[in-house]
Amino acid sequence: MQQQIRIRGAREHNLKNIDVELPRDRLVVITGLSGSGKSSLAFDTIYAEGQRRYVESLSAYARQFLELMQKPEVESIEGLSPAISIEQKTTSRNPRSTVGTVTEIYDYMRLLWARVGVPYSPATGLPIVSQTVSQMVDRVLAMPQGTRLYLLAPIVRGRKGEYRKELAELQRRGFQRVKIDGKMLELDEVRGLNKNLKHDIEIVVDRIIVDGELGNRLADSFETALELADGIAISEYADTGEQTIFSAKFACPVSGFTIPEIEPRLFSFNNPFGACPACDGLGTKLYFDPDLVVHDVRRSLAEGAVSPWSHSSSQYYTQTLESIARHFRKSMRTAWEDLPEKMRRAILYGSDGEPIKMTYDDGLRKYTTDRPFEGVLPNMERRFRETDSAWVKEELGRYQSAKTCEVCGGDRLKPEALAVKIAGKHISQVAAMSIAEAGTWFSGISGELTPSQCEIAQRILKEINERLGFLKNVGLEYLTLSRASGTLSG
Repeated sequence: MQQQIRIRGAREHNLKNIDVELPRDRLVVITGLSGSGKSSLAFDTIYAEGQRRYVESLSAYARQFLELMQKPEVESIEGLSPAISIEQKTTSRNPRSTVGTVTEIYDYMRLLWARVGVPYSPATGLPIVSQTVSQMVDRVLAMPQGTRLYLLAPIVRGRKGEYRKELAELQRRGFQRVKIDGKMLELDEVRGLNKNLKHDIEIVVDRIIVDGELGNRLADSFETALELADGIAISEYADTGEQTIFSAKFACPVSGFTIPEIEPRLFSFNNPFGACPACDGLGTKLYFDPDLVVHDVRRSLAEGAVSPWSHSSSQYYTQTLESIARHFRKSMRTAWEDLPEKMRRAILYGSDGEPIKMTYDDGLRKYTTDRPFEGVLPNMERRFRETDSAWVKEELGRYQSAKTCEVCGGDRLKPEALAVKIAGKHISQVAAMSIAEAGTWFSGISGELTPSQCEIAQRILKEINERLGFLKNVGLEYLTLSRASGTLSG
């Protein structure tokens, strides 16, 4: 029996064609930085090949009860015996789970930014100050004459509950209309709200038409709304539903940029109140990748250049491509890279309204139709969006790649959250630091805070620094707080 296990040309996952020899009948420890390929070598190469060889040696009857693993990407492995492994557990496969959230450091960071963070205007770069009632009135009066508005007081924003007492009290005070979850209702029409769902409740304080004769009525209405909603008022266009937020706390006088309220949930990418609306707080967006749809440009349409359509048993897709080839007077045997750019774009993205003569034959009848071609990528996007089948979603998902969200730039949060800074940095910038860098930054920010801010932040900083110190002591100082926990081995 060989005394060593010899691995040659291992290329599984992030292994770079490595050769290695391991002694048999010894306890071997594989160490290295996170992401260096330890699990890929131990589990996905050595164990996978040992288990695969063992299962293949069994009878066909026995194999049906065992899962046969795929052959790993490796040139050869010698001296291998049947293998077993203890299941490797990861902390979480949830894409929203990060090093910061798992260790609770990010929870304390959210609390810190909510308590001592200073909001800055994206337009001027200056700290945002509170608006006065007169400034709010002037801004409304600057709207076009005749504009019809509702003046609303948002008494509940994204919170669960029935709110019977609150609504009854408002009705007793003489208010008549309320907007609940986007629907305008008379207060006496409101039935019991589902206490398990989150609600938005906005009381209609006044209905106004903008003109120069409003007098003190508008100021009085603003003061009532600010009192009801703890310093927040909303003007809503009666015709379009577009809203403008006014804050007695935080608003930029130049751009009108307003932060309704600064609280910990504003900095949570797992909460709709703080998550970037474009990517739902993931920081990335999935899209159908043309390079995965056409992964080999040397293939022709007849040879399956359009990968998602090449495995279908239906003739529909093949006949569609044949019709497009006839339209552009090209052969189905021409390599993808040699097709004209206009034809390749038409296949991938659609014919841009240009009709194409499509001929189909289902075996029973042959028919022809002139219509624009949807495009392979839009077709896949539509099917992915409309299907309820998990299998179809999984199959189509093979051709998706992730790209950084163009709205938040990968920071996962709304602009309002990213406008709040401590020592010149917003929360996502600090979360992107390594644990070592974050430890240094948090240790030094006391000098950037006022005495009152230091007093508020003292206990929060103590919790953050203790957790960062522990991670540093166990050798994980190279990880970033924003790193997805699913990328870490168990």
